[in-house]
Amino acid sequence: MLAWKLKAQRQGYFTQDEWRTGLKELRVDSISKLKKALPELEKEVGKPSNYDNFYSYAFRYCLTEEMQKSVDIESICELLNLVLGAQFRPQVDLLIEYLKVQSDYKVINLDQWINFLRFCQEINFPDLENYDATQAWPLILDNFVDWMREKHSSF
Repeated sequence: MLAWKLKAQRQGYFTQDEWRTGLKELRVDSISKLKKALPELEKEVGKPSNYDNFYSYAFRYCLTEEMQKSVDIESICELLNLVLGAQFRPQVDLLIEYLKVQSDYKVINLDQWINFLRFCQEINFPDLENYDATQAWPLILDNFVDWMREKHSSF
């Protein structure tokens, strides 16, 4: 969240300008003020008007190589926990389980990432009754829904 607020371009690295501009925007000039500002930053990120931007930023922040367009499954699982876990725990847990057992995908691209959020926001869970595979969902989500339905029917 801090990297998002500072508009950091590279993971694990803040330029002096990013640091100064971001902390000025947060009205922070000491570590103690930064600690106090973090809960407010969390609330800011959680606002619907900011969350989509934060969510897509989180993916792009994980792109550590020039021209990189996708993130490996292991990193995506951690990122899902960090950015969606608090809001959509059941969906995230099952999606991560699926990502770990499937063998068709080694990486996730931005379109798939964005659609994970859309899926969590729009699809009734866990019954998936309003999931329509004829809509423009990425194939990985069609496969996830098939896996969920198969898993659910085996109980």
